[in-house]
Amino acid sequence: MSEPILTVEDLKVTFDTRQGRKWPWSPMKKVHAVNGVSLSLERGRTLGVVGESGCGKSTLIRAIAGLVTPTGGTVTLEGRAVDYGSRADVLALRHKVQMIFQDPVASLNPRMTVREIVSEPTRRFRGDLDPEAQDKLVHDLLDRVGIAQRNFNRYPHEFSGGQCQRIGIARALAVNPKILLCDEPVSALDVSIQAQVVNLLRELQAEMGLSLIFVAHDLGVVRHISDDILVMYMGGMMEKGESDALVRTPRHPYTQALLSSVPVPDPNVIVEPQVLEGDLPSPLNLPEGCLFQSRCPKRQDACKATKPALLAAGGREVACHFAE
Repeated sequence: MSEPILTVEDLKVTFDTRQGRKWPWSPMKKVHAVNGVSLSLERGRTLGVVGESGCGKSTLIRAIAGLVTPTGGTVTLEGRAVDYGSRADVLALRHKVQMIFQDPVASLNPRMTVREIVSEPTRRFRGDLDPEAQDKLVHDLLDRVGIAQRNFNRYPHEFSGGQCQRIGIARALAVNPKILLCDEPVSALDVSIQAQVVNLLRELQAEMGLSLIFVAHDLGVVRHISDDILVMYMGGMMEKGESDALVRTPRHPYTQALLSSVPVPDPNVIVEPQVLEGDLPSPLNLPEGCLFQSRCPKRQDACKATKPALLAAGGREVACHFAE
């Protein structure tokens, strides 16, 4: 196993909020968006991150990219810890780590043409290229993602959502990054277009040796593209392991519930989805024990008393006292 290109250790992100205060002069409350997540990403591999809305998936990768400042933990890129308070470190991070966003249209500047959108990062980060070489790079990237040359001078509103996402991918690749952080890049697209974008990412990964962190709600999509999967709930880690093994034999009750909701493309196979009962805990006041205890069908007294550690079970890591 090769040395990881990216390592995250005990990453935490909290936000101050006025919600839940009794009086205007009461202290600010803290929302625990990411609560002690650790992961590693190897070169050329894809880590899928799944979970319900509000579980901290997007905040996690935004913190890695420096768009949100972590409040705890360390991020190590190519063996060097990233100092998010250092402008030089953040600029170096931008060169090596790029993001693809959920809303493909909103992520593009409506006042710039496609050519200008993709060429802008080359002027900032590819000073080793002369203007002619930069222009050739832009043409090659747009052609590679399926945008015809006759459309280079058009504006984002003249393209479909799938085409805008392809333009966003070309823009991310313009700086020759080593890691792509994909924040639900296909959730706003039609199913047929989703498959095209996912296959494009896989092809580009193979050609350029990219490492990916792919965030999504749909475990079916994540399984298709990911080598490893991390399951999150309320900012914490529930289960982490190799993709096929985790999908075949999920150990954590939350992972089992997520997988039961994935449609099976076989009319002869009937899978009853597990309906989770109980209420979500408040991110302002997380429970002392297991984060999933209020909705877990297997909860016992130990779940309320002690927070389960992420331990090896069945060839992966599971945060459950009673992992199967």
